Amino acid sequence: MPKIFSILDKIRPVYDWTYKIVMVICKLLLITDILITTMAVCGRYIPFIPDPAWSEQVVLTCMIYMAVLSATLAIRKNAHIRMTALDSYLPKRVVDVLNVLSDIAVLALGVILLVQGYKVFTSPLAKFGKYESLPWLSRKWMYFPIPLAGASMIIFELEQLYEHIKVFFVKEVA
Repeated sequence: MPKIFSILDKIRPVYDWTYKIVMVICKLLLITDILITTMAVCGRYIPFIPDPAWSEQVVLTCMIYMAVLSATLAIRKNAHIRMTALDSYLPKRVVDVLNVLSDIAVLALGVILLVQGYKVFTSPLAKFGKYESLPWLSRKWMYFPIPLAGASMIIFELEQLYEHIKVFFVKEVA
């Protein structure tokens, strides 16, 4: 059985590459947020700097994207909030089984977010709705983070699930 794990371990660079891309996207969104917010605040107090009407909606949309994408990054690094208070009192195998069950639950949430989020993203509400301050821009881009979060949760949760299942079959070398 460990041979299959050595073959599947070769996929790790794809996860590393995906992680780096999502991290760069989060950094670009943060920089965009800071620049637009700075421009909007300066535009209120400095006469020759414009304060665009669209700044608040664009900043909030960027924050939504950043929040869902950074949450999926936390899944990859196993840094999300979880209850581990009793882990030291339970047998290691029980903790391993609970980790797999937790991974399955988060994976199910990712699938729900992907499927239902896609339905919302393609709904007439999203398709024909417009931003108030940017009437040429469809509101569907405000709903796109939902299926995006689902897809990236699935990607990174599959890796976590694989790592937790691998514990049952591969003995760690000390």
